[in-house]
Amino acid sequence: MAVAAAAVTGLALAACAPTGATTGGSGGDGEDAAPIDIGIVYSESGPLAAYGEAYKDGFEAGLDHATGGTGEIAGRPLNVTYHDDAGDPEKAVSQAKDLIGKGYQILGGTVVSGVALPLAEQADQNKVLYVSGPAAVDALTGINRYTFRSGRQSLQDVAAAGTFVEPDGAKVVVFAQDNAFGQGNLAAVDGVLGAQGAEVSSVLVPEDATEFTPFAKKVLDAQADMVFVAWAGATTGAMWQGLDQQGVLDETTVVTGLGDVSTYGAYGEAATKVSFLNHYFPGAAGTETEAAMLAAVEEQGGTPDLFTPDGFVAAQLMVHAIEEGAGDVEAMVDALEGYTFEGPKGPTTVRASDHALIQPMYQARLVEDDGTWTPELVETIDGEAVAPAEAAE
Repeated sequence: MAVAAAAVTGLALAACAPTGATTGGSGGDGEDAAPIDIGIVYSESGPLAAYGEAYKDGFEAGLDHATGGTGEIAGRPLNVTYHDDAGDPEKAVSQAKDLIGKGYQILGGTVVSGVALPLAEQADQNKVLYVSGPAAVDALTGINRYTFRSGRQSLQDVAAAGTFVEPDGAKVVVFAQDNAFGQGNLAAVDGVLGAQGAEVSSVLVPEDATEFTPFAKKVLDAQADMVFVAWAGATTGAMWQGLDQQGVLDETTVVTGLGDVSTYGAYGEAATKVSFLNHYFPGAAGTETEAAMLAAVEEQGGTPDLFTPDGFVAAQLMVHAIEEGAGDVEAMVDALEGYTFEGPKGPTTVRASDHALIQPMYQARLVEDDGTWTPELVETIDGEAVAPAEAAE
């Protein structure tokens, strides 16, 4: 899917024990008016910087919305600091250790699956709250008590894709980048559609590939009933051109996620040949909360996009956690488990058992108007209908 995340596998890194509450820390007796520190580690630069920008815009809009425009909770200002991971897990972990060492109890961010996993490890080792961003890797759900997510995950993408086909007996090929995001999508397709009777195989492409003809030919040779495409980044347009030129889009049902605004024109004439599942596009939800988010982002001079809701929801989660248990990480975690609220996409629930974020998904099409491709809602998919299965006890 043309959505979040590049990837490197998670690194086993040593914990950095917090130094305890400080004057500017997130809690502690006698600090009723002290700022509450929130550290956001995200891609300001790197291959997924556009995703990071959308996340940050949404986060700032969400903080404003959730605090009623005050930027404070119970008289305590929120001190948000932003840190560029550049898509690099080692850099992100170094930043997280530094923040934890300074007494931060709340971390958020990252659009990169290969960054989210080691950050979750740091949260667990140091007992701090971590609310991940758009990173879609399924392993983040249920990874530990202290990690939550503010966006959808690959299993929800795949379940949404399953609404386009009859999986039982079908041959399904996953066409994806060979990284944590692509491998996660393959595992998700196998776990969801494979469990429904599909025969699942894959064509995984190196991240640095720029010529896609040989990989497209492999897809054709597989004679699939459905091709599920999971892709992100700057090579998206060239990849679709390669699939279309080799006839893949004419020979089989191709399903992918509708990506960020910049990708709408990347499909060219192929757009009419692709079935789109969707996490979000501006205007998809039609809720009052979405309207507030869109207005706030536009007022800031930003452009609402695919991962704007992920930032907005992260802010909603953090504010709720702080309201219920500022200074006490265990209380903040308890407050989020089972929390149901009105997110920008509609009814949203943090599943208590594993912290999966249950939320609506969408079917969409791209339509052309005077040479410009824009998304159009086909159907809203109820969040429970595409909820990831809970792990067996």
